[in-house]
Amino acid sequence: MLAARPPQELIVLIDDIQRLGLSYHFQPELETLLQDIKDSFLEYYCREKDTDLHQVALCFRLLRQQGHFVSSDMFYKFKDSKGKFKEELVKDVRGMLSLFEATHLRVHSENVLEDALDFTTHHLSLFLNSNSDDPLVDLVGHALRYPLCRDINRLVARHYISLYHKFDWHNQVLLDLAKCDFNLVQKLHQVELGHITKWWKDLLMTY
Repeated sequence: MLAARPPQELIVLIDDIQRLGLSYHFQPELETLLQDIKDSFLEYYCREKDTDLHQVALCFRLLRQQGHFVSSDMFYKFKDSKGKFKEELVKDVRGMLSLFEATHLRVHSENVLEDALDFTTHHLSLFLNSNSDDPLVDLVGHALRYPLCRDINRLVARHYISLYHKFDWHNQVLLDLAKCDFNLVQKLHQVELGHITKWWKDLLMTY
């Protein structure tokens, strides 16, 4: 069961389910899980010693995306004594990408997220131009053009399905389900488009 997993595994699974376009199948369960995670948010992600950027930023985004307001102050622990984001974070591309996506859910006067947006955009752009064979390159390139909060769910799913198998955390069952679901929905849309086209042609013939 999903609830039996540690929060760190749960948030990655929830993110994958959403990106793969499967969340509408599990909406009540996901809402319950995110509420439970929100209730334990301070315990798991706001401690000073918790410096897993990917986990912290991903959880922050998922909760804000769901409508839960959580403080962005947790990101100050990723800054150095001079108030700059630590340069060592640049090596964690997945974490930088998660932070970049999180910054797009900022509200007015969240300076730490404004700084994070500048920091991640600059370094992710450098990573994109490094000719790396890291499978995250395609994900980073897409995110810089179309952050998740501004993208269309079906396009997100199509793109993520094409990349998901390259990541070492991928779940083959989820991937197979996402492919089947995407094809079924696409066929349904084609049938609906056919009906609409026929209706339009019949309508024109009456004039």
